[in-house]
Amino acid sequence: MPIRQLPNHLINQIAAGEVVERPASVVKELLENALDAGSTRIDIDIEQGGGKRIRIRDNGSGIPQDELALALSRHATSKIASLDDLEQVRSLGFRGEALPSIASVSRLILSSRHTDASQGWTLFGDGQEVFDAPTPVAHATGTTVDVVDLFFNTPARRKFLKTEKTEFGHIEDIVRRLALSRFDVGFELNHNQKNTLRLRSTDDRASAERRVAEICGSAFVEQSLYLDYEAAGLRLWGWVGLPTFSRSQADLQYFYVNSRNIRDKLISHAVKQAYQDVMYHGRHPAFVLFLELNPQLVDVNAHPTKQEVRFREGRLVHDFLFRTLHQALADIRPGDEAGAPTQLPPSNVTPHPQSLALKGREEQEKSEPVAQPYRPVYQPQYQQRLQMPVREQMAAYQQLYQPVVPLENVDKHDIVGLKPDLPLPPDTDDMPPLGFAIAQLHGIYILAQNASGLVVVDMHAAHERITYEYLKQSMAQDALRSQPLLVPTSVNVSKKEADHAEQHADTFHALGFELDRLGLEKLTIRAVPSLLKDGDTEALVRDVLADLITHGESSRIQNAMNDILATMACHGSVRANRKLSITEMNALLRDMERTERSGQCNHGRPTWTQMSLEHIDKLFLRGR
Repeated sequence: MPIRQLPNHLINQIAAGEVVERPASVVKELLENALDAGSTRIDIDIEQGGGKRIRIRDNGSGIPQDELALALSRHATSKIASLDDLEQVRSLGFRGEALPSIASVSRLILSSRHTDASQGWTLFGDGQEVFDAPTPVAHATGTTVDVVDLFFNTPARRKFLKTEKTEFGHIEDIVRRLALSRFDVGFELNHNQKNTLRLRSTDDRASAERRVAEICGSAFVEQSLYLDYEAAGLRLWGWVGLPTFSRSQADLQYFYVNSRNIRDKLISHAVKQAYQDVMYHGRHPAFVLFLELNPQLVDVNAHPTKQEVRFREGRLVHDFLFRTLHQALADIRPGDEAGAPTQLPPSNVTPHPQSLALKGREEQEKSEPVAQPYRPVYQPQYQQRLQMPVREQMAAYQQLYQPVVPLENVDKHDIVGLKPDLPLPPDTDDMPPLGFAIAQLHGIYILAQNASGLVVVDMHAAHERITYEYLKQSMAQDALRSQPLLVPTSVNVSKKEADHAEQHADTFHALGFELDRLGLEKLTIRAVPSLLKDGDTEALVRDVLADLITHGESSRIQNAMNDILATMACHGSVRANRKLSITEMNALLRDMERTERSGQCNHGRPTWTQMSLEHIDKLFLRGR
């Protein structure tokens, strides 16, 4: 067949196959248009899972009468006008494909009233390219898009739709994701004339957390840390779930770049790396995070569905996310409230104007930073050096082993777990977060009293984390030691891998490896880190090269050494049935309060739990 120009109607049908996958795709496109129009309230009405009807009303700026037909034309948009605009997209939509694609596979009614107009206008479409002239209609300022009988003219595609319940479930997920991106906009979702979701606009953190709790569950908010940190022109804020609040699936992960919800491999890798030392294998973290940066530094036109973005400085973004989250999780100490970071003066870095949720408006000036009650700033803190070396700690924790005293020989004036010559824990307001030890239970748990009630500590898990962090710190301070191989190991690799090995020679050297390139596709390993001398160094080098090619960095060598340190810490920590004195138990509690990540052991298990006095009272029906 000869080359020919496709008719516009067929072009729109092809585009509809890319843009309109299912009713949820229509909802996503129309909601993004409503948000770009500056709406503060959006109503979504769905019938029969979206297959019968999708109606979205907003109170945005509206569309002028003479632009209604143009809005349904392919590649017609008010959001970009030049290549410069495309390189710094600030809106959610910008391609001008959504409305014409939707109109080509549905019976569409577009009604709108512009802010400067005295009345509204409406336009009807039935899947054809030609539209009648707009007619007057009674309409408040804003726009209503009514999509009826989706895929009525493409029955083959309609057959691929799932059940009404399934399709509406996808719509609910889209609405929830967009509602998390804009706290300053109210959303109401109805299905078959029944309200299923009503979210009011918010202007403070307490209200925002109520929205997060309604979408993600109250347990997430209660067991998450709020952070807000800026550096190198990047800002990361939001909620990260504590490591103990992990999921079997990655179903509670919301990440936004300049208010755009995305799922990106680079971001997923950075978050996974930040949690790797405090979470069970096979578990997934939960988070609602917002990254803001200059729009010129991110390409949002890199994926057909805009689900992925391309960062111009991917390594910088990856390191910023990893270090911020890694330090935030490390700085959680006993006594810290989830969701309550340290209050600091506002930074003088101007937030990106598109993320208006709860932060003010575009008139914020760099020279006059405005204090916002909603954005307490997270400040990274650094671990203090432990007071005792590991060997002395071990001696202190394991020193005392006393035979069990028969019950009949116990003085009735003694308190269980305390010696007569030891004073009772002071009942003061400045009690440490983990309080003071009062007893040991079955040689496994430490029972301590603090200001809130009872603290139960798994002594082995807690001491394992303390020892592990000390070993990591000692290794970092003494630097990595290399051990030359008596017989160098040859590794056959691809040319690309060999090139990366040469480019990242300093990285390998800093991690204790000495690599030489013998040929176009051959490397030789002459020295390895002393901790890994008995491991499969050839496989490790290949894995590191794969990471360097994919992500530009690798933590596999460090992780492998950390695994060895974790094993050393596990075998070197106090064991069950080891009798500890009250002094030793209190020493362990104070070390936990000083140690990074002390809330979890090296395997991701919790090391302590709190039972409030109120909870204990309820167990015994006190006050009834």
